[in-house]
Amino acid sequence: MNFWENALTSSELRILQKLKTPFEIQNLLDEMSYPSGISYHCPLQVMRRKKAHCFDGAVLGAALLRLQGHPPLLVYMIADNDDDHLIAPFKKHGHWGAVAKSNCVGLRFREPIHRTMRELMMSYFEQFFNLHRKKSLRSYTSPLNLSTFDADHWMIRNQAMEKISDQLDHQRVFRLLTSRMVRDLSPVDLKSYRSGFFGSNRRGLFRPVHEE
Repeated sequence: MNFWENALTSSELRILQKLKTPFEIQNLLDEMSYPSGISYHCPLQVMRRKKAHCFDGAVLGAALLRLQGHPPLLVYMIADNDDDHLIAPFKKHGHWGAVAKSNCVGLRFREPIHRTMRELMMSYFEQFFNLHRKKSLRSYTSPLNLSTFDADHWMIRNQAMEKISDQLDHQRVFRLLTSRMVRDLSPVDLKSYRSGFFGSNRRGLFRPVHEE
């Protein structure tokens, strides 16, 4: 990964060398502002802009997890009538956790306590809802290992982001709910709803269509 280290300034390298745990990576992501635009940036540019939506944040998270010895993975979480979401999962002591950037409070860090990827996904379910108070998470993809894009220098080149986005659309998809389960879902309670969007950039929130 010399191409990554050679692209960093000495001050940037010092910042990254201080990150010893996934939780410290999460803190770095949380300190970044959430933009309302939808353009993709490589990890190097995200660090310099100090802004990240969920795609940029997850890719940066995967890059930083790689520096801590984890494979650089992405999982795409697919929602109904809502923004989809991306996380960078990692495994510790045989259990899954994740770092993530989100405009919503409950869709960020997860401790590595989940035995399976599905179990990790379900830990997000109750906090994954839209502006109409509908629980919206429906499925997720198999993990995408970003090391397959090393030849594209994905950690320092914006051009590789479109390739990553395209490949996510071709990953295997796993459903979380049956149709009957979806029909029986209850709305999110008001306290959880209000707290879930605390501090959000309202301009960056998905505007769901009205359902009959």
